[in-house]
Amino acid sequence: MKRFLAVALGILTAIGGFVDIGDIVANAEAGAGFGIAHAWVLLVGVIGICAYAEMSGRVTTVSGRPVFDLVRERLGPRVALANLAGSLLVTVLTLGAELGGVGLALQLATSVNYLLWVPVVAVVLWVVLWRVKFDVLENVFGLTGLVLIVFIVAVVKLGPDPAQLWHQATRPGPTGGEDWGTYWFVAVALFASALTPYEVFFFSSGGVEERWTSKDLIRSRINVFVGFPLGGLLAFGIMITSATVFQPQGISVNTLAQVAMPVALAVGKLGLAAAILGFFAATFGAAMETGLSTAYTVAQYFGWAWGKLRRPRRAARFHTVLIVGILVGVAVLMTTIDPIQLTEYTLVFSAVALPLTYLPILVVANDRGYLGDRVNGRLANAVGSVYLVLVVAAALAAIPLMLVTRMGAG
Repeated sequence: MKRFLAVALGILTAIGGFVDIGDIVANAEAGAGFGIAHAWVLLVGVIGICAYAEMSGRVTTVSGRPVFDLVRERLGPRVALANLAGSLLVTVLTLGAELGGVGLALQLATSVNYLLWVPVVAVVLWVVLWRVKFDVLENVFGLTGLVLIVFIVAVVKLGPDPAQLWHQATRPGPTGGEDWGTYWFVAVALFASALTPYEVFFFSSGGVEERWTSKDLIRSRINVFVGFPLGGLLAFGIMITSATVFQPQGISVNTLAQVAMPVALAVGKLGLAAAILGFFAATFGAAMETGLSTAYTVAQYFGWAWGKLRRPRRAARFHTVLIVGILVGVAVLMTTIDPIQLTEYTLVFSAVALPLTYLPILVVANDRGYLGDRVNGRLANAVGSVYLVLVVAAALAAIPLMLVTRMGAG
């Protein structure tokens, strides 16, 4: 059991990264519009986040410090400030979207409008992040999010044609009335969702919170190479159920209720209940990640005392940033912007910010002053360099594709 729970941090991080509110709907939209023609994007995303999360975890276990802290020290305040500005904007907006996602999950369960739930969710989130131990958060919300495995069960029950799925996966491209611009816009959004900046900052800082040392390097790698592929598998389950039910009918997906419909059709009421519980756990877990990442990065940049294990009196500025981040997220939602649409915008901004996040991590992971003989090997540097090219390409393409396709509307 202890070994199983040892991967809880990776599971929580991966579920927040791969199946938050935007990714849940984005994968369903991709499945409804293109079948599983974007399956390769999920695979590329999983490999990329595994590569950089492993670097971040290794930096933390060897140095005992979070990667963002070392970025500022190694590359200077100007580079770190650019990193902070780009990631902070994306993270705070994502925090607002996740609060809305929790509200949408509660709306599915209670029929009460999600906006009425948002202030309640915000207060509960603050109390949980203030009072609940870190390992409890990992185990409860990370492992509860695993009930989204019901989408894999639904795939088996629905029984899609394997030959057709294989054809879609091996011949990626637009189908029906869709065009290449929309196809690539969705691809960039899915890619950015897999490598959102807050994932590596949360994972690295979480390792410090758990007091990882060089003895925990194997534990860190287990978290990475089990947690993130598992998150990718859950995201693929959502994509394939949507491809099976909606794509043949030419039905688009743009609500959380539609995402859950294939599970209800295949598994029934118990399956629907499991899906709603999974939505709640995944989005609340992502809200915790983004809330903490907001406070982590600001506090680490300015050299303040930080950590949810520290009492507010000893880390007052850290806890203040956390509260402000939550309030800003609530304020954004109170404009009545749709949480799903908000997350789609944040995925575009995330794609633009990716190079500012991952280049410094690659530099720090090669610094012998911090890591000694634990610096990147040839394989890690080769993979990291390839992904730098990919994130730069995604950053350059994101906004033009958004404008040309009108956010994927065609």
